[in-house]
Amino acid sequence: MQTSTLDALRLTVEVAATSTFLVLVPGTLVAYWLARHQFVGKNVLSALVLLPMVLPPTAVGYLLLELLADRGPLGVSTLGFDLEILLTWKAAVLAAAAMAFPLVVRTARVTFEGIDPRLETMARTLGHGTVSTFVRFTLPMATRGLLAAMILGFMRAVGEFGATVMIAGNIPGKTQTLALGIFSAQQVGDDREALFLLAVALLVGFVAVLAAEQLAGTQRAKPS
Repeated sequence: MQTSTLDALRLTVEVAATSTFLVLVPGTLVAYWLARHQFVGKNVLSALVLLPMVLPPTAVGYLLLELLADRGPLGVSTLGFDLEILLTWKAAVLAAAAMAFPLVVRTARVTFEGIDPRLETMARTLGHGTVSTFVRFTLPMATRGLLAAMILGFMRAVGEFGATVMIAGNIPGKTQTLALGIFSAQQVGDDREALFLLAVALLVGFVAVLAAEQLAGTQRAKPS
């Protein structure tokens, strides 16, 4: 196995794990808010959150690029200092997080909507506040669904390509992830490495989706 292959696999795991960690808590909170509250503009907010799921990943990458460009809202000309994100592993994390976030929110929201809100009302009548009810009752009931959301978010980050190549580039050993490694190997005619990386992606993806389906199925089967 080539060093570049090992680097791509290592970086993929690091990027996917970091991005999943970054989006899991805010994604869970946004999902719960959308599942339990009615407010003006809810559908608009939900559409905005889920938008990266239907946009081409390169479009998401371009938006991030404009955001971080020198004269963008988070660029050096605006902030007065350079965040040093573009063309680094941090850019790969940002791209993966942007693409994983809506999937985490969507899966978690379905999970919360499957929990009878009357159980939370009962907890509040027993003296538990909103935060206490959420932490002590809602989260334990949603554990399996949230694990499924985490797994799906992680795998979306593993497979990210379009947004990553736009803001992180395809630099071996620095920003080249599994998806980018497959592309590069195919481009130079290294079918052996491309097929190996493809096999890894297929195996990990199948196991992850199978686990997520099992968790989600068990969550739906649990009595309210």
